[in-house]
Amino acid sequence: MDTRFRARGAFAAALLAACLGLLGTPALADGPIVIKFSHVVASNTPKGRAADRFKQLAEERTKGRVRVEVYPNSTLYKDKEELEALQLGSVQMLAPSFAKFGPLGVKQFEIFDVPYMFPTAEFLEKIEDGPIGKKLMAALEPKGLTGLAFWDNGFKAFSANRPITLPSDLKGLKMRIQSSKVLEAEMRAMDAIPQVMAFGDTYQGLQTGVVDGTENPWSNMYTQKMHEVQKYAVDTYHGYLGYAVVVNTKFWQSLPADIRTILEGAMKDATAYDHEIARKDNESAMEAIAKSGRTTIIHLTPAQRAVWEQVLVPVRKEMAGRVGADVVDEIVKAQAGMAGH
Repeated sequence: MDTRFRARGAFAAALLAACLGLLGTPALADGPIVIKFSHVVASNTPKGRAADRFKQLAEERTKGRVRVEVYPNSTLYKDKEELEALQLGSVQMLAPSFAKFGPLGVKQFEIFDVPYMFPTAEFLEKIEDGPIGKKLMAALEPKGLTGLAFWDNGFKAFSANRPITLPSDLKGLKMRIQSSKVLEAEMRAMDAIPQVMAFGDTYQGLQTGVVDGTENPWSNMYTQKMHEVQKYAVDTYHGYLGYAVVVNTKFWQSLPADIRTILEGAMKDATAYDHEIARKDNESAMEAIAKSGRTTIIHLTPAQRAVWEQVLVPVRKEMAGRVGADVVDEIVKAQAGMAGH
């Protein structure tokens, strides 16, 4: 072959390699930076609405230099797939529930699954914004993830197809849970049978009787139409469901500094919005469920609630070794300090 053709071929190959290399970077001269934001809940939940608010703010404030693509309702990835997809760079941003980080090896996040650990939303935010929250986010770094914010979806209620007023009413029922050793222990404390199931499969699981009941904030129950296949629900508010907004660290660090600063500001404002709407959305969802007539909502008396606490609080001691006894002790002390005021 003529040396001129070989030279031209080598130049073309080098040019192609350079172009492909540019495609691996987040910023292109002729197009916006794309952030794929995947989540598993409906768009009209607190998380879904906060994700859409982040998209709006990020795109407006970067003046088109960033495009956020939001994929709700498990349309891109399901529960078990999404964190791996984030680590591989197939998506850039997620907001998984705290229980998802246990199987990843960051078991400390399961502290949020411990029953009756957080008495109020205000106390919870204090913990998330303080040293414990910062410690939890830092634990994600070795996994290639950067934590950006804590988002709220409220406190959970139990549902089933028989009346529930006491923990013993769940005895023998197959209860859908996320993959969490703490939630397994919670169900066993009531002699229920824990069944790990993807969130997106829960409605069908309830409808077909694969599982008998579940636990969720009202907004999840309503937007996923679980109330249509559950006859009873009870306002135990025994546990909390929240999310950590996380981003692929390599992607995040490769962003231009000014873009990253703008996105941090957009995330801060989207987080404030999430906290503002979460309580209202859950109250509205509970009212809508009651109005539907499909599910009877049982409201506990103080005496009944005390029985739930008596049965479930021991899970705290049982799981301390898993989630970190030091973290449990720190939160318990903070609770005592709050009660003292």
